[in-house]
Amino acid sequence: MNLVAVLPPLLAILNVTAASLACVAYFFVRRGNHVFHAALMVTALTVSTLFLASYLYYHYQVGNVSFGGQGAIRVFYFSVLVSHVLLAAVMVPLILVTLTRAVRGTFDSHRRLARWTLPLWVYVSVTGVVIYLIAFQLYPPTPGGPE
Repeated sequence: MNLVAVLPPLLAILNVTAASLACVAYFFVRRGNHVFHAALMVTALTVSTLFLASYLYYHYQVGNVSFGGQGAIRVFYFSVLVSHVLLAAVMVPLILVTLTRAVRGTFDSHRRLARWTLPLWVYVSVTGVVIYLIAFQLYPPTPGGPE
């Protein structure tokens, strides 16, 4: 089995899993279950780290993948892609600072930052899945296709 070929759907699964774990963790923290919240967030962070390692490996092996869609879908795809990439670059430090505040026990500060971190994390994860569905399912890449 070719590992590179299975990575795009695996990346989408990891994105859905991380976003789901983070949302369920939010549910539990709102109900005062801080222990389960912390466990779920550590799991979400682990899944996201696995995602990032797999993503970097995939693009190291494959490089850029051309998008085959034309017309309005192309504009939509690249609009989503640009917002996704820009926010994904912000997410790593944002998540790490949010985590550091929780580990240090500065929960007021953690909470204030987490109010931004969670929705952005979910947005980046969901748009990652949208990008996968458009670029690999609706308009699968073709060798030598348009950029």
